[in-house]
Amino acid sequence: MKNKASQFCFAATVVLANLCQGQPVAAEEGMAVDVVHYWVSKSESAALDIFRNAWAAAGRQWADMPGRNKVEVQRIVSERVANGYAPAVMQWNANEGSRELPEMGIVLDIEEVARDDNWRDVLPATVLDRISYDGKIYFAPTNIHAENWLWTSEAVFRDLGLATPQTWDEIFAAADKIKASGRLPVAIGGGPWEISLIFNNIMYQKLGPEGYARIISGDQVMATDPRMIEALEMLRRISRYVEPSAAREQKTWADATAAVGQGDAGMQFMGDWAKGELVARGYTVDKDFGCSLVPGTAIAYFLDIDAFAFPLTNREEAAEAQRAFARMVLDRDNQVAFSRIKGSLPARTDVDPSGLDRCGQLGLKMIAEKKGGVSAQSMAMPAQMSEGWIGVLTEFFNDQTITPQMAQHRLHEILAQR
Repeated sequence: MKNKASQFCFAATVVLANLCQGQPVAAEEGMAVDVVHYWVSKSESAALDIFRNAWAAAGRQWADMPGRNKVEVQRIVSERVANGYAPAVMQWNANEGSRELPEMGIVLDIEEVARDDNWRDVLPATVLDRISYDGKIYFAPTNIHAENWLWTSEAVFRDLGLATPQTWDEIFAAADKIKASGRLPVAIGGGPWEISLIFNNIMYQKLGPEGYARIISGDQVMATDPRMIEALEMLRRISRYVEPSAAREQKTWADATAAVGQGDAGMQFMGDWAKGELVARGYTVDKDFGCSLVPGTAIAYFLDIDAFAFPLTNREEAAEAQRAFARMVLDRDNQVAFSRIKGSLPARTDVDPSGLDRCGQLGLKMIAEKKGGVSAQSMAMPAQMSEGWIGVLTEFFNDQTITPQMAQHRLHEILAQR
C-alpha cells in the first residue's frame, strides 16, 4: 500500500522531472516500450506473457522492468523520470487515488483510442468511471478482479467429509475440524492487506450493503456502530485459525494459496487471482480446489480493476507506441486469454464466457446482471486513509491484547482524519 503523501511525492517528482529534463524518452525507437509492473508471481508472469507475446507478434519491442510490489514500481518510475527517461508503460490500480495522475497532468490521455475502439460501449460503467478523468480516458484496464472469494482444499474437505461452507457458522465449524485433524484451517500470507480483505467480507455480512458502503466511503459515524464490534470479534476468531504472525511474516499470498492447493491448509480468503495461481501450479477447480463467494457477500462483487497508465513524454513516437499498447491491451482475445491465466474477468463485457471456468462464469454473470459491483475498501478509500485502516486491523489481528473496543476506537480515528 502507499500513502497519500508518497503518492503526491511521486506525482510531484514526475512533474518536476518533465519540466526540468525537457525531453524524457520512453523508449529508444519507434514502437518499443519499457513496462514497469509488479506481476511477478508464477501466474501473474504467465498472464503478462499474453501481452508480451502479442506485442512481440506485431514486431514490436518490450523491455521488462518488474518490481516486487506497488511501492517498488512507484520508486522505479520516479527514478526513471528524474533521470530523464520516463517508462512508456506502468502498471497501476484504477482506484480512487489513481485520478491524481491525470489531475496533475503527468499521464497521457488515451481518449483517441477509447473513442475509436468504442470502449464506452463494451466496458462496465464502474470500470469507465475508474479509468476516466474530466471526460477523458487515461488508463487501459486489463481485467477485473473480485476480492470476496473463499478457496477450499478439495482434498481436505473430502477427507473430513466437509461441504462448502454456506454460512460463517459453517466456516468456523469446518475450521475446528480441520484444526483437530492437525492441518492449518486458514492460510494467509504476511501482507497486511490480506487481513483487511478478510475484514471487508465480515463487515459486509455484519453491516449490510448500505453500512459497508458508508464505511468504505469514510463515514466515521458508522465506525461507532455496535455491529463493528461484532465484526471485529469475528475477525479475532479467524486470527486463531492461522499461523502465528512470525511464521507467516516472509510468506506471500501466493504461498498461502499453494498451501490450499497442496492440501496443507483448508481455506483461504483471497481475491480471484488465487485461482490463477492455483491453475498455474497445476491444480484444477472442483478437483483440487473449490471456489465460492464468501458467505454473506453472494449478492456483491468486491471489484478491483487492474490497468496500465502511460507517463507523459515529449516524443510523438512514444505517444504512438503508448496508444498502440492501450489498443493491444483491450483486444478482445487478449483480454480473455489474460484473465483465463490471471484468474480474473476481462474488463470487456462482449466476450465469450465459454472460455472461462465455473468460477469465472459466475463472476461474469454477476457483472453482466449488474449484481453488486461493490468497490473493495482499498479501491474506495483515499490512499492515506486506507493505509491507516489496514494498519489498525493488522495490529488487532496479530496482537490478542488489543480489544475489539480499542480497535474500533482507532478505526474511528482513522476515518475522522479525513
